[in-house]
Order: sequence, then structure tokens, then C-alpha cells
Amino acid sequence: MASLKEVKSRILSVNSTQQITKAMKMVAAAKLRRAQDRVIQLRPYSDKLQTILNNLSSSSGSNSKLLEERKINKVLLIVVGSDKGLCGSFNSSVIKYTNQLIESDYKKHCENKKLTILPIGKKMFDHYKKRNFLILDKFWSILKKSSYDDVAGISNFLMNEFILENYDKIDIIFNEFKNVAVQNTMTSTFLPVNEKNIDEDKNDTNYIFEPNQKDILNKLIPKALTANLFKTILESNASEQGARMTAMSQATDNATELLKELKLSYNRSRQAAITKEILEIVGGAEALNAN
Repeated sequence: MASLKEVKSRILSVNSTQQITKAMKMVAAAKLRRAQDRVIQLRPYSDKLQTILNNLSSSSGSNSKLLEERKINKVLLIVVGSDKGLCGSFNSSVIKYTNQLIESDYKKHCENKKLTILPIGKKMFDHYKKRNFLILDKFWSILKKSSYDDVAGISNFLMNEFILENYDKIDIIFNEFKNVAVQNTMTSTFLPVNEKNIDEDKNDTNYIFEPNQKDILNKLIPKALTANLFKTILESNASEQGARMTAMSQATDNATELLKELKLSYNRSRQAAITKEILEIVGGAEALNAN
């Protein structure tokens, strides 16, 4: 059985840890609220842009290279994680999903050095830098600001790389925010812009174009892509804070249970020590009486 001093030291240590996890939970909750508000505000704009883009691209003969589907020789995977840890399985789920995607869809590209990883977030950068992957390390620190202008810079770079045919397909892997406890790891195609199935009953394609449909589409595509990438970053950020809040809540609960066990152990040790002292005193008194 551990000594009273050791148990008391552990109680103080766990209590200190519990206070830290409580504070981190509160900070994550505040950040989550802000991140969630930003995502909710952006979603209607991004979704409407995407709807208009789908309607136009499905009926237009645009010659934009961003719509060009070609044989996939070079692939770029944008892997979105976090800068910090202590957020449960947030980063590991993205890494696991990415590895499964590479194994199922891009194994030959990876073996032939035709697959490049663009990590966003320090955790993703550190993970893939240590492994035998081609890394595009220009934008991994973008999460420190997460401003629209910074994301627009990434989007413009990616569009230019696709136009120059340095990459034939660009996918984004990230955690989509559902609620505090649920984040869905998923992938979406950034480029080329795919024509999705359009429900003619739900989408009004009766637009009046000025100056013309092709010019509007060519200007709309970069805006829609940038908005989509920005929404992805915000979705991931909100998911990170939700995952961190949940992880810190569980850590606080575990610390509470551990404190109960340690206090019980402390009381038992203290009771045993007191009983031992009483027995020693009684034994000494009886020895004196016998003399």
C-alpha cells in the first residue's frame, strides 16, 4: 500500500490536472461558439454559389481549364488538421482516412511519386514530413489566422497549378462539423470542378446573363472554389474545437473519478496508520503494566 505522502502527492497532482482540463474545456467552448457562428454564416453563401455554378456549368460550353477532366497522373491531397493536440481522435481520424484513401484510390500514384500531400496544420505537417511522402509545405501554418484573404491565396495557387497541369486532381480531406460530439471525416474534390446532378424541379436555371454566360462562369468558378475552401477550413476549425471540448470534458470526468479513488485510498491508509499507532500504544501500556 502506498504511503500517505505518496497518495496525497497524487491527489494534488490529479487535482491540478483537473483544473487545467476544466479551463481548457471552457476555452474550447468559447472558441467553438465563434467557429460555429462563422461556419453557419458562410454555408448559405457557399452553397448558393455552388448551386449557381452547377446550373451554369451543366448548361454552358465553357472552355475553362478548371472544368477540364483529364487522365489522372498527378494527384494533390489537401489534408486539414490542427496546430495543437489534446483534441481526441480529431487528427488521427484524418490521418487514418487519408491513408485508407491512398491505399484504395492512389496507391500506384504514391508508389510512383505522383502523389503530393499539402498539409494544413502543424500536426499534419509534422506527421507527413516524417514519412516518405512528397510534401508541399507552403501553407501548413495558415490556421493561425484562417482569414479569407489567406485562403484566397491558397486557392489561387491551387487553381494556377491545376491550369499548368502540375496536378490533374486535387482532393480535400477534412472533418466536417455536425455538432459538438460528432465530426465526420470526409473527402471532397476541389479540382476539377465537377458537374453535379441537378434537380430541375428544385433549381431555377432561368438566368438573365450580362455580359454573357461564359464570362460570368469563368469569373464565378474562382469565387466558388475559394468560398468552398474557406468553408472547409472553418468546418475543420469548428470540428477541432468541438473535439477538444469533448476530450477535455472526458478528461475532467476521469480526473473526478480518479480523485474519488485516491481519496478513498488515502483515508484507508490514514485509518490503517492510526490503528497501527493505537495498537503500538496499547501494546506499550500492557508491557508497562506487566512489569
